[in-house]
This record gives sequence, C-alpha cells and structure tokens, in this order.
Amino acid sequence: MNESVLIKKYSGELQAFDVNKLINSLHRSKAEEDIVQDIAHKVQEQLEEGMTTKKIYQMAFKMLKGKSRVSASKYKLKKALMELGPTGFPFENLVGKLFAHEGYTTKVGVILQGNCVQHEIDVIAQKDNKHYMIECKYHSDQRRTCNVKIPLYIQSRFLDVKTKWEHQKGHEAKIHKGGLYTNTRFTTDAIQYGKCVGLLLTSWNYPKGNGLKERIDKSGFHPLTALTTLTKAEKIKLLDKGIVLCKELHENPMLLNQIGISEKRHKKILDDSEALCKST
Repeated sequence: MNESVLIKKYSGELQAFDVNKLINSLHRSKAEEDIVQDIAHKVQEQLEEGMTTKKIYQMAFKMLKGKSRVSASKYKLKKALMELGPTGFPFENLVGKLFAHEGYTTKVGVILQGNCVQHEIDVIAQKDNKHYMIECKYHSDQRRTCNVKIPLYIQSRFLDVKTKWEHQKGHEAKIHKGGLYTNTRFTTDAIQYGKCVGLLLTSWNYPKGNGLKERIDKSGFHPLTALTTLTKAEKIKLLDKGIVLCKELHENPMLLNQIGISEKRHKKILDDSEALCKST
C-alpha cells in the first residue's frame, strides 16, 4: 500500500495519492467505520501509477454500493448534481427548494423588469427584510468552474434589478442582495470579487462548512439522481415531470407507476428515498 503513487486529477495534474482524502469522502456517506477502512484498504491495494481520480472514485463507489446502497447514494452526491442536466432548470429548482426549506418564500424562473431592461431570474427568495436575486450556473462537467466573468455579469444584472426594487413601495427597509450558486467551484478571483461587492456565493464546497454538500446533507434534500435503484432513463423521466428530490419521490410513490416502473421494484426505491430524506 504505497501512498506515494501519483494519480491524475480531473484537471490532468498529477498529485500523490492521499488516502485520508478518500477516507474523509467515505465518511461523508455515513458508512460504518469498518466499511470505510475496508474500502480504503482495497483501493490502496489496486492503485496504479497515473490512475485517474475518476477511476478511484468508481472503484470506491462500486465497493460501497455492494455494502450499502444508501451510503453509495450519499457518496455520489457531487456526481448526482452533475446528472441534473441537460438543462439547468432542475438545479435551479433544487436551489429554490433549499431556500424554501430555510424559511424563505421563493419563486423559480421569474421575469423581472429592471431599471433599464427585463431579466430572467432563476430564483427570487424573500424572508423578513431579506430580498435576494439568485442566479444558478449548472455544469455537467466538474472540470468547469465559475470564473470572475460570471459574478461580474450577475452583479451588473442585480444592480439593474435592485435600482427598480428600491423605487417600489415597501422596499425601503429591505436588504437587497444578489447571489450566484454553482454545482462546481469558483475561481479565486470570482470569490474575491463576490466578497468585494457583497454577492452571496455558494458552490459545491463554498463557503466552507456551508456549501451545497453540507446544506443538502443537513436538509435531507438529496437529488433523485443520487438513487442507485433508478436507471438513467427513469431519472430523466422524473426530472421531466419537475421532480428533483428523493423527498418528492417518497411523498408521491404513484410517480413510479406513471413512468412505468414495476411494483416489485417500488419498495427498494422508496426505502432508499426515505433514508436519503433524513437530515443530519
């Protein structure tokens, strides 16, 4: 078990394999400790020079799925977010539901008149005196990042909307903020600019301790694409119906009949959906 083996990241960069990173990612799946250690041990045994992080993930996921479907579903959360495409709407829907869970009144996919022009806004969220305009940037490839051009663009749109909002009755005491959510990562410049102008930035792992992965785990709002008991085609059918969360599927089991899933498969799907609904 040689931890000095060089592995290839998604970016193509080579780095020394760090078993602790693998163990930490497995811990997030809430798998039992003996399972985590067993998988880490077996992955180390199968490591080869130049092996990709994607291949290592696939090995670990396959082993975990054989031990616990629910843990495997939690482990694949990042990939599950990538599978919400091909359009960005399911991701926008997920972001709207996260805000609603946190006590906000939300609207998804809204046309707003700014001071100068109209804007199509992904999510509007309101709570008490907070009034937020949120834009979502969905990527199906985790190598894609949000560079500084994107928050620059979002901020310019927000300022046009904010000017209009501030002239509306009842908005005198409201705190207006723009925001940007992505399922991948921000570049350093994007974060620096966002902080400077006061944009609400959220990505897979930003802000630290309160990124998408933590908020989804805390709320139990796992995307249905995390389920290992559904095929890709079945997931697409559900997404086309506007269903995004395991929670929604569990609360509406008749949806399984509507997309042609046989009764004998229902229990496993609904059991896993229920387990993933539980917040941590």
